[in-house]
Amino acid sequence: MSPPPLSRRDRLLRNTLQRFLNVQAQEVRASFWALSYLFAFLCSSFMIRPMRDEMGIAGGVENLQWLFSGTFLAMLAAVPLFGWVSSRFPRRRFLPYLYTFFIVKLLVFFVLFQSDITHAWVARAFFIWVSIFNLFVVSVFWSFMADLFNNEQAKRLFGFIAAGGTVGALVGPVLTTALAIPLGPTNLLLLSACFLLWAVVCVNRLVGCRTMRADPGAVDAAAPADVEQPMGGSVFAGVQLVARSPYLLGICALMLLFTTLATFLYFQQAQIIRDHFADPAARTAVFAAMDLAVNTLTIVIQVFVTGRLVKRLGLAATLCLIPLLLAAGFALLGFAPVLAVLVLVQVVRRAGNYAIMRPAREMLYVVLGREEKYKAKNFIDTVVYRGGDAVSAWVYAGLRALGFSLAGIAWLAVPLAALWAWLAYTLGKRQTRIAASAEAVKTAMK
Repeated sequence: MSPPPLSRRDRLLRNTLQRFLNVQAQEVRASFWALSYLFAFLCSSFMIRPMRDEMGIAGGVENLQWLFSGTFLAMLAAVPLFGWVSSRFPRRRFLPYLYTFFIVKLLVFFVLFQSDITHAWVARAFFIWVSIFNLFVVSVFWSFMADLFNNEQAKRLFGFIAAGGTVGALVGPVLTTALAIPLGPTNLLLLSACFLLWAVVCVNRLVGCRTMRADPGAVDAAAPADVEQPMGGSVFAGVQLVARSPYLLGICALMLLFTTLATFLYFQQAQIIRDHFADPAARTAVFAAMDLAVNTLTIVIQVFVTGRLVKRLGLAATLCLIPLLLAAGFALLGFAPVLAVLVLVQVVRRAGNYAIMRPAREMLYVVLGREEKYKAKNFIDTVVYRGGDAVSAWVYAGLRALGFSLAGIAWLAVPLAALWAWLAYTLGKRQTRIAASAEAVKTAMK
């Protein structure tokens, strides 16, 4: 029997989704829960992010490299634990376990801040923990998305789904700005935990959408039942997978260049803002205002531009767009390392990363197997990312100790951004070839 004809309202909804958002009717449910999932944990993250940044400056800009190094060491300890959990539990269980762990940690920090026990060390631990939290939850989310959607769907939907995260990143700073004074910053930790609880609900809903990967356009042919089985393997499988794959090693290099340039800009941001604002409350307000500007710009790009940009330019050209813009931004800072230029470059960089670079970078993993999507990707997104942070933080401190000015360091960053653009373009071309080869094999087997 043929399905019943759609009502006028349903046809209008379908046509609207397809025309403006590139979402097909059968993808609406999974896209909604994915969007809601990303909204929930990024809202949680951005509520506590201004607290982390202020604690970093309060401890002394000259000491930031120690916090970055501490974050890297903590990440080295956390990754084997994640590998053990992901090897032994299906995603419908280990994803809620992961978020429950972070909820408990939020509650622990709430109690510690309320008691004011060794506040300085608690503040440093909070900085490190928030940095780990931000990376783990984002990495795991996009691993899940790469597992749930096929390559063709990813090109259309990842930008739209990422918009949910941007809304969360908008709501988070707004809530922080509105509630920090009447409630106190510490009490915002409880509200942040509530949003993480909603993320767990979304995960459970998305597990029921696992058949998305069974679509005819899927790159891999894994059965839905197989997807829900534990992956097994060693807790250090991520390292082994990366070491054996030139493609994954290329993504490592891409990540190292990204985090090096982001760290350089973060340190310049800390120094320039410290020089302009003596009051901690004023600095926190500036950080929240920048977050608001970044996220407003991001959501416009994600909803209306990202999917069409990838479709029109291709993955390779899309990937190298933001590195080229950042090269121009560092050149501007080289000429004028002042607050207005810094804010412009940082807002454009972060918005471009969230709206374009991040969804495009996640598409690199869609053509890989499940172990690469979870274990190798998590290793790259956490250990390689924070390792790059730690090394580049010390490099920046060394350059400053050698007498390099903010302008001088900005000029050193320009060729690094150009190298990042070239590597991004190369990896984008490689992903396209892998996807085409997989599709050709499937076609030949029919």
